[in-house]
Amino acid sequence: MKKYLITLLFFAAFGVPYIAVAGDYDSGVKSTLILKTTTTTDNYPAKYLNTQRPEITAMKVEIKPGAETGWHSHPVPLYAYVLEGNLTVEIKGGNRYNFNAGDAIVEVVNIPHNGKNLGTMPVVLIAFYTGEIGTPNTIMIPPDQ
Repeated sequence: MKKYLITLLFFAAFGVPYIAVAGDYDSGVKSTLILKTTTTTDNYPAKYLNTQRPEITAMKVEIKPGAETGWHSHPVPLYAYVLEGNLTVEIKGGNRYNFNAGDAIVEVVNIPHNGKNLGTMPVVLIAFYTGEIGTPNTIMIPPDQ
């Protein structure tokens, strides 16, 4: 079941036609649209990486209650799905967004942000980075920048 969920999330995150035909199954398969957008979390236009060396990374991220990611940015597009908990994302400049279990996230690219678990239970999410071989998915940013 866990592999099926991760596969389903992967297809949903990348808008693969497999999911685009939501509701057209007769075989007992149910698909539900989670998110369809043209913008990132902070309302920037969504972009795809143009590269001849694509690399896709899927990660399970767990944030303990009271913990935070630290200020960082992503030089590549990142999509995530919150499995458990409540994640607060603060974007440099002051905007703040809350994501609950069942929410999809389209991260900002090249913009500093910090994820925080302000709740009492762990935050668990699955993140998909659509990057490039040799390019880091995440760059940590010193607090004073």
